[in-house]
Amino acid sequence: MSEGRHRFLEGHGLLLTVMATVLITIGGLVEIVPLIAVKTNIPPIPSVKPYSALELEGRDLYVREGCYNCHSQMVRPFRAETLRYPGGYGKPGEFVYDHPFQWGSKRTGPDLLRVGGKYPDSWHYLHMENPQETSEGSIMPPYPWLITRQLSTKHTRRKLEAMKTLGVPYSDFEIDNAVADLEEQAQGIVERLAEANIEVKPDREIIALIAYLQRLGTDARE
Repeated sequence: MSEGRHRFLEGHGLLLTVMATVLITIGGLVEIVPLIAVKTNIPPIPSVKPYSALELEGRDLYVREGCYNCHSQMVRPFRAETLRYPGGYGKPGEFVYDHPFQWGSKRTGPDLLRVGGKYPDSWHYLHMENPQETSEGSIMPPYPWLITRQLSTKHTRRKLEAMKTLGVPYSDFEIDNAVADLEEQAQGIVERLAEANIEVKPDREIIALIAYLQRLGTDARE
């Protein structure tokens, strides 16, 4: 661009803004559209399945409480990362049913991609009640309201329907029986907690969060 045209654009802020916006939009579309349109960009992992209704509710609690602000869910493909978080680095195919995904970028706390099955249900219960009890020196705040607050299932069915519109392969049967399946899975967690002398009702929010955390990374773990 000649010096005269350059000065002309600099002297007309509105025109410069419009042209910059157009160029940024074109550049963004060139980068984003192929990722959406070409399915082979994300190799499928057959073992990765959609979240259950209870796990989906737990994920929404995870988002509501802002857990992603301190915990990432993406193990990078570096030796130091995979040694610290056994189970393999994060792969794109693991996140195809996450809307939105929880990759994160800040690790005030540890990465949680492979936390599923690492600890018993009772550990997660006690950790949310008082993090310092299970992790000495932890700066994580407690979340006692999760233990007392009742989990709302008013929109559970609609949540599964919404996920289906985004490509998550929930069947009509799974959607129709979402609440019943949620209650059955919740009861199993309550029974395991009872074995650790922890009494809690199956309709508490903590149960859904435990279900979600125990699922993380288990589908594609090496």
